[in-house]
Amino acid sequence: MRRLLVPLVALVLIGSSSTAVSAASPLQQYAKDTWRSMVAMTDPGTGLVADNIEGDLSKPSTYTSPTNIGGYLWSAVVARDLGIISKSEARRRVSQTLDTLAGLKHHTPSGMYYNWYDPRDASVVTTWPEDGSVVTPFLSSVDNGWLAAALRVVEGALPELRGKADKILKPMNFGFYYNPAATTPIGTRGLLRGGFWDTQPPGCSVEQNGVWFTCNHYDITVTEPRIATYLGIGAGQIPATAYYDTMRTLPNNCDYSWQEMQPLGFDTTHLGVDVYEGSYRYRGITFVPSWGGDMFEALMPDLFVPEAKWGPRSWGRNHPATVAAQIEHGLNDAKYGYWGFSPASNPAGGYAAWGVDAMGMDTNGYPSDVEGGTYDAGFGDCRPAGAPAVYGDGVVTPHAAFLALPYAKGPVLANLAKLRRNLDAYGPGGFYDAIAVGSGQVAKRYLSLDQAMIMGAIGNNLAHDVLRRSFVTPRFEQAVRPLLARETFNVPARQNLPQLREVR
Repeated sequence: MRRLLVPLVALVLIGSSSTAVSAASPLQQYAKDTWRSMVAMTDPGTGLVADNIEGDLSKPSTYTSPTNIGGYLWSAVVARDLGIISKSEARRRVSQTLDTLAGLKHHTPSGMYYNWYDPRDASVVTTWPEDGSVVTPFLSSVDNGWLAAALRVVEGALPELRGKADKILKPMNFGFYYNPAATTPIGTRGLLRGGFWDTQPPGCSVEQNGVWFTCNHYDITVTEPRIATYLGIGAGQIPATAYYDTMRTLPNNCDYSWQEMQPLGFDTTHLGVDVYEGSYRYRGITFVPSWGGDMFEALMPDLFVPEAKWGPRSWGRNHPATVAAQIEHGLNDAKYGYWGFSPASNPAGGYAAWGVDAMGMDTNGYPSDVEGGTYDAGFGDCRPAGAPAVYGDGVVTPHAAFLALPYAKGPVLANLAKLRRNLDAYGPGGFYDAIAVGSGQVAKRYLSLDQAMIMGAIGNNLAHDVLRRSFVTPRFEQAVRPLLARETFNVPARQNLPQLREVR
């Protein structure tokens, strides 16, 4: 399924007066327009936001997910703190959604929610509305992670609704997804499953505890499922060692020479877990890769967990390097003139996993353009390098650029302004979901998840880390911060990253 502090003492600012943002601020205007799309996607009877809507804001989809619902909740908090809506409107909107959530059919033993609901009547989707195919209701670990993250934001930002949110959040047990017997190629043990069905599905599954689990587990560190790992550790539902059991890269040996490139790194141990601190190097930039090389996997958990601050020698090095490599790819390697690559709509129709192939472990990669230009650096003596990549019509996804705001605000604003000025990239709900910058073809629709990432990134930037302040509690910080703080990624401390500087 789709594709992010200091002690909570000082910056507690609430309501429309919580931030002195100029009305002329481009980020403020982007947030106002983006929020308009969220309102248009939200059913007035249930308070559930649709998955997507047409670019003219006229036709929302008839399905939604826990991630989408969570994104609407945290977006309402951001809209309040930016003065886009009043305190009372934010409270009313969030309260309505919580009331509907409390009555949604879900898996009671785990407290988890199904992946697809009809926002019009809050029923579980069993027939896919777009093609009539049968849907076996599924309960995803990562999608429930984003819903739980949003509920934590509500508890921190709207204390008057804390009781309603807690009734939904408290029964959510991420330990239900944890498989202590699951192993990785580097020998670590204990991983989160992708999810489960509560009725037997077609295809591969593992029956256990009265449900049918997916056969896959999440075993990569730089991927969005780490939000579920953080939540489980913070709640004491899974062991702290689970953070180290995922892989920074696959092993550096010929058995894994199918991965994108040969990693370099060192072996170490954390809490008794053997960890291979591997990293990749692309065009002079060293980083720990994600699976697909996209911004969503790398940076969305950082919207909620202050990873760079808590892990200055791990995420504090990796996040800037990830942003720099995305900029380097768009501007200097592929020479698109724009940057920001992450799963989003396909300008030609449908949905696609966009990314920077060189930045992901998947050897087939997430392409950055419609022609699928691939990168193959080889793998030492195990696999020769392929022909140089040829790039064509690059597909830029604006939400990916917004996620980079903490690490390259000047380049982000310049990139977005150029997209809006030169291409048909902006509509009544803000930036359209994806733009093929060579041909000018645009996916003129809005996805609520992508819009929610934009809202979250702007909110953190303009409203003093509103999502992080609201999400983090002393108990959570005590459980998670030391894990991030003790690790050193194989990423240089003082990498030269000129891509992060605004060019005037």
